[in-house]
Amino acid sequence: MKPIRLLDNRLANQIAAGEVVERPASAVKELLENSIDAGAKRLTVEVESGGVKLIRIRDDGYGIPKDELALALSRHATSKISELEDLEGVATLGFRGEALASISSVSRLTLTSNVEEQESGWQVRVEGRDMEAQVMPAPHPVGTTIEVKDLFFNTPARRKFLRTEKTEFSHLEEVVKRLALSRFDVGFTLRHNQRSIHQLRPASTQAEKDRRVAALCGPKFIENAVIIDVDVSGLKLYGWVGLPTFSRASADLQYFFVNGRVIRDKLVGHAVRQAYRDVLYGGRHPTFVLYLELDPALVDVNVHPTKHEVRFRDGRTVHNFLF
Repeated sequence: MKPIRLLDNRLANQIAAGEVVERPASAVKELLENSIDAGAKRLTVEVESGGVKLIRIRDDGYGIPKDELALALSRHATSKISELEDLEGVATLGFRGEALASISSVSRLTLTSNVEEQESGWQVRVEGRDMEAQVMPAPHPVGTTIEVKDLFFNTPARRKFLRTEKTEFSHLEEVVKRLALSRFDVGFTLRHNQRSIHQLRPASTQAEKDRRVAALCGPKFIENAVIIDVDVSGLKLYGWVGLPTFSRASADLQYFFVNGRVIRDKLVGHAVRQAYRDVLYGGRHPTFVLYLELDPALVDVNVHPTKHEVRFRDGRTVHNFLF
């Protein structure tokens, strides 16, 4: 039996990347969440070959100072939490400080950023973390641009399990759709192989929000949905609920957000199915885009690496409220 020993940083990062970065869509999700947490109001996503060849994300957020650029690529480096108690009320989409380290360990990554206090931007490049991160000057407006090239170039086993370009882009587009539905105040642009896929302006009025939902979920959904808005005892539920006559054969038009974070939750799914049980038959599925807001301290988002699962402190109350 071989002796126990510590893994070197490169191997540890690649193992961690296996949990955080499953495919190009995973990388896009983590990077877009970082941009939104940095106060970005306009996001541009450009990808090539389904995101395997290139992912480029530009934002107009606060930016990263020169002296923090290299640190941003380190594992467990984050500005969002500093002590254990911070996890009890996480309001940001990201908080573990793993995304950039994981992505940079399995790609050729370039991070360019600028902040208001600096006269010019700065850039750092790494290739699979085999090279020391070196910071160099680079022109850039306030905000950040991240380029991820040749994803999984140094982990051929993982690259072998990727699907076709069409399938990978479909997953990636779904990530952008979910985030665009979660943040109406942010503009999103998505391009694939130099072709424009989505151009979504920030939406503030109800009519503008309806147009965004129609663009992402289809105009027929909006035409066959009712708007709900309920606020009871610190729990607020609002959004669009499809009429029973607009049910679907699969659960492919169901979006549920908790405090702005898209989630998949058995408790939520059961409550919604219960609400429709007397009007849907034959295995049909309801359609909805719903938002639940509650005190962040009442929901634990630190349950799964993808942050898609949550745990409610009082699940029964939430279930009864939804039902």
